[in-house]
Amino acid sequence: MTNTKLYKHRDNCRLCHSTDVEKIIALQPIPLKTPNLGTGAGRADPQTLEDTLVPVDLYRCNTCGMLQLLDIVDSQLQYNDFRYRTSLSLGLTEHFSKMAQDLSQAYSLAPNSLVFEIGSNDGTLLNAFQDCGFHVLGIDPARDIAKEASAKGIPTIADFFNADMADKIQQHHGQAKLIISNNTFANLDELDDIIAGVKTMLAPDGVFVIETSYGADVIDKMLIDTVYHEHLSYFMVESLDTWFTSHGLDLIDAQQIWTKGGSLRLCVQSTGGPHAKQDSVDEMITAEKKRGLDTPEIYRSFSQTLSQARSDLGELVKDTKQNGGKVAAYGASVGTVTLLHQLGISTDIDFIADDAPLANSIKGPNYDIPICSPTRLYSDKPDVVIILAVRYSEPIMGKHQAFLDQGGVFSVPLPSLQVFKGINDD
Repeated sequence: MTNTKLYKHRDNCRLCHSTDVEKIIALQPIPLKTPNLGTGAGRADPQTLEDTLVPVDLYRCNTCGMLQLLDIVDSQLQYNDFRYRTSLSLGLTEHFSKMAQDLSQAYSLAPNSLVFEIGSNDGTLLNAFQDCGFHVLGIDPARDIAKEASAKGIPTIADFFNADMADKIQQHHGQAKLIISNNTFANLDELDDIIAGVKTMLAPDGVFVIETSYGADVIDKMLIDTVYHEHLSYFMVESLDTWFTSHGLDLIDAQQIWTKGGSLRLCVQSTGGPHAKQDSVDEMITAEKKRGLDTPEIYRSFSQTLSQARSDLGELVKDTKQNGGKVAAYGASVGTVTLLHQLGISTDIDFIADDAPLANSIKGPNYDIPICSPTRLYSDKPDVVIILAVRYSEPIMGKHQAFLDQGGVFSVPLPSLQVFKGINDD
């Protein structure tokens, strides 16, 4: 079932607006309903949210090289009742604390400077800047989360950011020395409107900092669990560099960082701003060209690797089920929904274990998988546990060594299937 009122398809690149966009990786559509989605802002009944499948095919712009989704879920439906909290992600709080220190030193922020964050969620990052002595302000459309953040002392506007909103904020709060979009920029569709708002809010000597999933790493490292309908863009440094220039901005630094399995930190200033451009920008652009990201072969290889992983995992699940065994999974994030469908196992999982679940179950057409405490691994003793939180497979297995010691089996499906057997397993 589909419902085009809940999502739309655009036919041009959201960065350069070229209509020369090509479907480069065909993927299985996934349910609109994910663990991150709350009530749906009253825009659809729960059954419709579970039954509506949204395409997540990846398109490449042949003009600027941008990798992106072109099927876009209604933003109010997606974010007004958003459930995910930044503080839930392993290691992010520590990462943000260091980020606040690094950026304040790199750009010599004076005490009491305004730091503004687009998509500030529960205020974890802004809290780190507040601890460093800066004034902070956030904006986020997730109404309950914004209210909670404000109550904790992180002033947060419960709304979407755009050029009109930026004008209102600037009138009341002045311009910001630092504007941050952390794992949010890729979730926004109308980027020209967003960057116009950034220019309004940014002080003449200010810096705009983006942290976002890196398109090159998504392809090279098979980060398929980061491809879902919240993430619309999978940026490359070269295409963004050109785009920023067209908007009167200069990309002055680009770094690869570990978050999300492979991300970018990009620092941008107004054209002619005070900060020197780092060699890192041109170095990363050169590296992108060497990786062959402008050729079809790398995307064909990605699809073939995914197909092989799906086949190998399918055989493992089939053999387990035919022998009367149980198959569980570990990790109940929005990325789990993608993996259930791309790996073809949505109707094969008996339950999903998760340390901090956002929902009671993951539902879609013909399946309803309960989300449980990891203690169920020991009470139910599933024959195979598929780790769908792939990037955290090592800490998960380390935390549940007892499960392995009792003869349990963990499998990690990507980039190729790995099976870890317990000491009592024959």
